[in-house]
Amino acid sequence: MPAPRVLIAPQEFKGSLTAVQAADAIRRGVSRVAPDTAIDLAPLADGGPGTLEAIVRAAGGRTSIARVDGPLGAPVDARWGRIDEGRCAIIEMAAASGLTLLRRDELDARRASTHGTGQLIRHALDAGVGRILIGVGGSASNDGGAGMAEALGAILLDEDGRRLPPGGAALADLARIEIGALDPRLGESDIRVLCDVQNPLLGPEGASAVYGPQKGADPVQVAQLDRALANYAGIIERDLGARVAEVPGAGAAGGLAAGLMAFCGATLQSGFDAVADAVRLADRLGRADLVITGEGRLDTQSAYGKTVAGVAALAGTHDVPCLAVAGLIDGAAALPGLQDREAATPAGMPVEEAMDRAEELVPAAVERLLRRYLSSMPATRGKAGDARSG
Repeated sequence: MPAPRVLIAPQEFKGSLTAVQAADAIRRGVSRVAPDTAIDLAPLADGGPGTLEAIVRAAGGRTSIARVDGPLGAPVDARWGRIDEGRCAIIEMAAASGLTLLRRDELDARRASTHGTGQLIRHALDAGVGRILIGVGGSASNDGGAGMAEALGAILLDEDGRRLPPGGAALADLARIEIGALDPRLGESDIRVLCDVQNPLLGPEGASAVYGPQKGADPVQVAQLDRALANYAGIIERDLGARVAEVPGAGAAGGLAAGLMAFCGATLQSGFDAVADAVRLADRLGRADLVITGEGRLDTQSAYGKTVAGVAALAGTHDVPCLAVAGLIDGAAALPGLQDREAATPAGMPVEEAMDRAEELVPAAVERLLRRYLSSMPATRGKAGDARSG
């Protein structure tokens, strides 16, 4: 009888394991329990860090390094990729404007800019691509993509005709936008924003309120940033004719998604769906008896465009049992298609220690999860029964 087939499809465990490393850690856990299992590794992402690697790896593309401005202006070397014989560029905004580029004591949502992300887009245009996919997770900025737009030729001015300084707080003083020098190649390009969230730009579920605190903003600054983005959205609608404030997903990456729509004519797309298509996840699920996915933290946000939710839902449509391992599980909602989950962090262990020990804790969690799943197999039917055999 053929060996059971397990598809391993996690995203990164933020701060501890890349998606590739996470997939290998899960593989080690599976092999300890079922050494004869046929394993298929499919590292994933949802538009955040790891998107570039997942798509380029799946498509056999190549990557390049560009020197661009980091979130606070210091230069950084940002990696970007090309697939489809160089016709399509893959950009992660986090490579130029991401949280991981700053120390915790450097975080400043008021001043952080997406200027470097705009420079990456210009590098891609200079390379002659006609299509650009931009993953927008993991941002340090809250500037609505204003820095990105300026890097591509837009001019943002206050009421005295002075150019605004970088950052989201300065948008409170925005009086007009000039786009006469905006790069004309943007209008000839197919630009898609790979989102991992559905937040609008403004309000209690918007970019500032939900994600500002993790970028260093206190409650007073969150309110300031939200008002600044509201002014920005109003000027965009007046000067560019684009209504972005209430579009689901426009608040992604501190509103970068809104800016990409307004200045670049970009469309929004599920980051998970884009990566799943690139790695042929549906086809690979069709050949699997079990899928194990995972991410650093399962919580109430996991149902909104995140990898675990996407894998579980797709597994359900293929009648493939789905399990998940996470670094932490914090009030996670039930996810359709997910049979069981397991936290890698033991009770009482500090998060920092768990992240340092992820290489050993994740395989151990997979062992517990898979043994529990296999012990329930006599009551299971269909493809789950196939996984019991061999």
